[in-house]
Amino acid sequence: MVTKTVASYHFDTLAETISKLNEEDCTIIAGGTDVMVLHKSRRGVAPKIAKPVVFIDHLRELKQTYLEDGDLHIGACCTYGEMLEHSLIPNIFKKAIREVAAPAIRNRGTLGGNICNASPAGDMLPLLYIFNAKLVLRSVNEDRIVEIHDFIQGPRRIARQQNELLVEIILPEVVNEARLIFEKIANRRADAISKVSFAGLLQVQAGKVADARFAFGAVGPTMVRSQETEKKLLSQVYPLKVEVLDEVVADFASIINPIDDQRSTAAYRKTVALKLLRYFLTSKELF
Repeated sequence: MVTKTVASYHFDTLAETISKLNEEDCTIIAGGTDVMVLHKSRRGVAPKIAKPVVFIDHLRELKQTYLEDGDLHIGACCTYGEMLEHSLIPNIFKKAIREVAAPAIRNRGTLGGNICNASPAGDMLPLLYIFNAKLVLRSVNEDRIVEIHDFIQGPRRIARQQNELLVEIILPEVVNEARLIFEKIANRRADAISKVSFAGLLQVQAGKVADARFAFGAVGPTMVRSQETEKKLLSQVYPLKVEVLDEVVADFASIINPIDDQRSTAAYRKTVALKLLRYFLTSKELF
């Protein structure tokens, strides 16, 4: 049996890595937890990766976390484990990380990889959507900043050019008074793919809603969020009137369109998603 060899690159610097991407179409591997599954073959056979491979998980430039002008910058190759230990990472992200896979995967999987895999069930994605995350894509020519909802276009479909590399995730400043929630529904607390996931942000000032954001995972081809519906809550008296709450839930009911698969049914996913939203908007325990 003839085994096909695949060229692989392991450069010392980010600049060299990006230069290679400008020359050649490559498969990028950080932690590899998604790439290896995507290209897996039958047991005992090496994964079939058609393109040359570029390894990036060792690059220090991609593993920095820092604050700048109130915004949080997270390197694309920061692993879940590293984020869990970093003082700058918001607690709500740490809650989500504890429900991601098992410790071994958390020590390999990266935030950038979770984004670029573009799975509708990606654990970090609902939070990144409600934080209005911006992504820094670097090429030999320039840095390009893209909103996460524009970057993720569908299952495993992203707006990255061949010569670009996701280098950084920026989380714009979120006011301290905002209440946050993250819930993941799966067969197990961790080490399981989401049936439904939900992230919410609600800020109440002087008895009225000042900010509201909601994102649902695993109930559509991408994260489900409606800024139009969120705006309906602005300046509403809190606790919300029944008719306001019902209208918001109905709006999301019209755009949440899950599927049946081996993990769950569409009906279950939709019912749970709407119950999570209603719970978040009415629970006194969160305020």
